Amino acid sequence: MTSSDEPEKIGDLEVQVAHQTNLLDDLNETVRAQWTEIDKLTRSVTLLADRVLNIEATSKKGMPGEEPPPPHY
Repeated sequence: MTSSDEPEKIGDLEVQVAHQTNLLDDLNETVRAQWTEIDKLTRSVTLLADRVLNIEATSKKGMPGEEPPPPHY
């Protein structure tokens, strides 16, 4: 390596670091957005599960074995 190549190589390295920094920032933003969506979906699933359990608990129908058999038996 000659001394005349060093500034050029340093410049190339600086460009690579700048691109990698941008890539890391983009990836970080993507991961942040994904976690936001995952949290939203988790809350939705929890809410829906609670609603289903509430409906099951308050429904007038019992379990299939709890009803008397129909008159034709």
